[in-house]
Amino acid sequence: MHICAYVIGGYVRDYFLQRPSSDIDIVAVGDGVELAERVGKILNAKVTVFKTFGTASFTSGGYQWEFVGARKESYNFDSRKPIVETGTLEDDQKRRDFTINALAFSLQKDSWGELLDPFGGIKDMDQGIIRTPLAPDETFSDDPLRMMRAVRFATQLGFSIAEETMESIRRNAHRLEIISAERIITEVEKIMLSSRPASGIELLDHAGLLKEFFPELTALKGVERIGKLAHKDNFIHTIGVLRNLSENSDKLFLRWAALLHDIGKPASKRFDEKTGFSFHGHEVIGSKMIPKIFRRLKLPMDERMKYVQKLVSLHLRPIILAEDIVTDSAVRRLLFEAGDDIDDLMMLCEADITSANDSKVKRILANFAMVREKLVDIERKDHIRNFNPPITGEIIMARYNIPPSKVIGDIKSVIKDAILDGKIPNEYEAAYALMEELAKQYGLS
Repeated sequence: MHICAYVIGGYVRDYFLQRPSSDIDIVAVGDGVELAERVGKILNAKVTVFKTFGTASFTSGGYQWEFVGARKESYNFDSRKPIVETGTLEDDQKRRDFTINALAFSLQKDSWGELLDPFGGIKDMDQGIIRTPLAPDETFSDDPLRMMRAVRFATQLGFSIAEETMESIRRNAHRLEIISAERIITEVEKIMLSSRPASGIELLDHAGLLKEFFPELTALKGVERIGKLAHKDNFIHTIGVLRNLSENSDKLFLRWAALLHDIGKPASKRFDEKTGFSFHGHEVIGSKMIPKIFRRLKLPMDERMKYVQKLVSLHLRPIILAEDIVTDSAVRRLLFEAGDDIDDLMMLCEADITSANDSKVKRILANFAMVREKLVDIERKDHIRNFNPPITGEIIMARYNIPPSKVIGDIKSVIKDAILDGKIPNEYEAAYALMEELAKQYGLS
């Protein structure tokens, strides 16, 4: 049986953009699975067949190869399950999301390497434009996730979205409701991992998509004024913090902490006629909001979530230190609470300085440098980071022959505070001596 084959999609796009690509998608006019098995046999590769989807794949030569038969798809309005029929190459190109992803190279002997570009993908690529091959309403109706993908590709490639495509996204943004949170967050995280995540989040908002799945973030938008008193736009500030941080770190969950650091501000906003607007306790409220947000967005409910919680809850602490006299005790406590995440916390706090007042920024950053020096000195001297007080509950129970009780926790807490406050060194002998003094006060000896 004669099969016509074409390389299509991302590999072709990335070839022209000179981007590395390890995935090769082959579309076959004919039986794609049969073609995969033939090629796999030649390359001595183990072929995996997905009968339900009519696809097959294998790994060879450092590439992931995927084969599928050319097809055309149609959808019911309220479903993401397509009705699939055998089609031509043109049918297959029509069902692609964007013109730059509908490009194909011929693999036929008489037209080897010929570019098939029926929708002007090369022109759009040259102009840096994301555009749909068909009318955008039709493309997005077929699969509303393509609206998220439009923003993701624009962000990753530094492209703009064509005006008619953007207008269609705004009209159809509500259609994200039929897309699973897992598929949405996959696109969001690709945006967050790009070189310009802040621009991507701004574009999601501009397209009307952000409010559909992340209302807590869009709730930060706007400036309220009462008389001559006002507060800054916390959404714009958050975007600025994410932009600052992403210039210095590509850690995904540190970027999430930047995006979420002020998430508790709407719930904590208060107004005083003398002092104006305040957001006292927003770091505590924000850290408590994070598990619910992570659960709904299908982000990991593990140590990564706890890491973001910790950074959000502590993000004001270094700023307070930088604006006040830096005491050894305050730095010890910050080291104790931040542990191994202290460097990430400092990076987040430095990114949090978004004032347009250059002299203010320079002053605060200079103070941050002093805090960093103090952190290094105290860590070297006292070994506070991730420390466990030298006196354990077991030691107290064995020494005074008592069962577990509240007094043991009280003694441990006083010893811990004494070390953090610099009243005693972080050493066993000094801690043991303080334990003996406390035991007398509690009538244990």
